[in-house]
Amino acid sequence: MPAAYIRLARPDDEEALGRLDRETWSPLHAVQPRPQPPYKPFYNERFGPRDHLVAELDGTLVGYIRLGFPTSLACNSHVRQIQGLAVAEQARGAGVGRALLRAAQDEARRRGARRITLRVLGHNTPARGLYESEGFVVEGVLPEEFLIEGEYVDDVFMGRFL
Repeated sequence: MPAAYIRLARPDDEEALGRLDRETWSPLHAVQPRPQPPYKPFYNERFGPRDHLVAELDGTLVGYIRLGFPTSLACNSHVRQIQGLAVAEQARGAGVGRALLRAAQDEARRRGARRITLRVLGHNTPARGLYESEGFVVEGVLPEEFLIEGEYVDDVFMGRFL
């Protein structure tokens, strides 16, 4: 499989991003219920195209990563947080998630960040393995923070310096 092309999202990516987000929904990573029609817009007042990097394979959008601020405080503006990552089923195992993660770190550096953080559910072993292999370390755990499909799940906070 050829390498994914990573770029900043554009306004006209919204429909494809919304579809990808719905298709990749899973209790492995989602704390919100499965989306139901009518679907909310993918872009909103908090996150727009500028906050997303997308991955394309052969011209098809197959993944995205959302890069935001952990808080709105000026004293925290040197930190960026990954607040969403999705890869289409047909593109998994092809390095798309890793390429998006690396591109997000590069973009965070370019925008002046010194650190990057994320939150991941404790039972999401594939994602945690990817993050650890890219230098993220566990910086905190909120035990049994979420009740998902009848199971209590830890919220794991990870981060790294850029």
